Amino acid sequence: MTEIDNLTDECNADSPRPDGPILYLTGGYPRASHTFILREVMALRRAGLDVRTASVRFSPPSELIGPEEEAAQAETFHVLRAARNPFRLVSDHVAALLAGPGRYARALILAARTGRPGLAGGLKQAAYFLEAAVLARHMAREGISHLHNHFADSSANLAMIAAEMAGRPFSLTLHGPAELFEPQSWRLDAKTARARFTVAISSFARAQAMLFSERAHWQRIHVVHCGVEPERYTNARSAPGGPTVELLFVGRLTAIKGVFVLLDALQGMPCVRLTLVGDGEDRASLEEEARRRDLQVRFLGYQSQIDVTSALAQADALVLPSFAEGVPVVLMEAMASGRPVIAPRVGGVEELVEDGVSGIITPAGDASALRDAIAQLIAMPAEARAAMGEAGRAKVAAEFNVDIEARRLMALFCGTAEPGEVRPQPNHVPCVG
Repeated sequence: MTEIDNLTDECNADSPRPDGPILYLTGGYPRASHTFILREVMALRRAGLDVRTASVRFSPPSELIGPEEEAAQAETFHVLRAARNPFRLVSDHVAALLAGPGRYARALILAARTGRPGLAGGLKQAAYFLEAAVLARHMAREGISHLHNHFADSSANLAMIAAEMAGRPFSLTLHGPAELFEPQSWRLDAKTARARFTVAISSFARAQAMLFSERAHWQRIHVVHCGVEPERYTNARSAPGGPTVELLFVGRLTAIKGVFVLLDALQGMPCVRLTLVGDGEDRASLEEEARRRDLQVRFLGYQSQIDVTSALAQADALVLPSFAEGVPVVLMEAMASGRPVIAPRVGGVEELVEDGVSGIITPAGDASALRDAIAQLIAMPAEARAAMGEAGRAKVAAEFNVDIEARRLMALFCGTAEPGEVRPQPNHVPCVG
């Protein structure tokens, strides 16, 4: 047993059902690049669970890409906004201390033992402890029975400390790749040890969690996919075709997405036009690079979910040149739209895309291989391209439907999943009527 295991055993006790609302927490909610969390929340609510939302920070206006996101922001509790009120910060700490002196002390010890190394890590962990009392008191006021955090980085530190202070169980969803770049610094071992359960979005992510966790906790690490609503994409059945091949990229314009490699691959391919949906710190440099190379590239910035669906309907294929990924939701959206995809051999991508069947898999970072894949797609008969799209649609409907995946999550929240069940079954009796 590790020191983390010894801090508390009660967090891992089985519970037959939530006895109050579940609180979802993440660093920024809602966000244009994290629409899958909003979909998951809505799917759990459709399934009958009372899910509330909390976010460490406000999302800027550029991240609120539609009415669903605006409504989600309005109903979300924002930790930092509340913590910046000195009176509330002090009163919430006093209330947390009086409500449970032992829990408060254990939360302080937990914060001290699980911070990132160095002075900066220590200062940030102190801030998480201060914020934890605000979140813990919010949980008490709302009658929250369980705290669930998306991602295993900074907001998971806050969730772990606040759950201890509030005397509530917590769980987390592990995505990758960001959290897996520094699993020791983010104390993934402590989080999987203390969590009632850990959700991994792919078998690849689960294996990485197992690598950095004690074997005793492996049975509480489960695979639940992020998902999409396939019915949103039923109108995008036939690719437009035409003399110019329309490629679509959807994602953040940042280094990890490898868009400069895609521009390299498009050099000397005048019959291809690329549309980029998304924004980020690399946008200006990418615009300049596209002008310098005289490439046919359109930059649309962030778009609403409806507009992304429309962009997929206008595309012949979606291309994703990333250096690292979990299981990209944008690939699910494209496949649900009946579009073939070109994707990198990284993370859990091949758990979604079958090379030569629903898309083309390329080595990450290889512009020449990416160019060959695009050329292969261009040369492909329309019937073969359509068959590839239909195979992708079937895969998403079977394994990445958000409503089915939400029921897998329900089995975990309600404690009805079988012990050691890697991928919970969605047909367990739910804990709500």
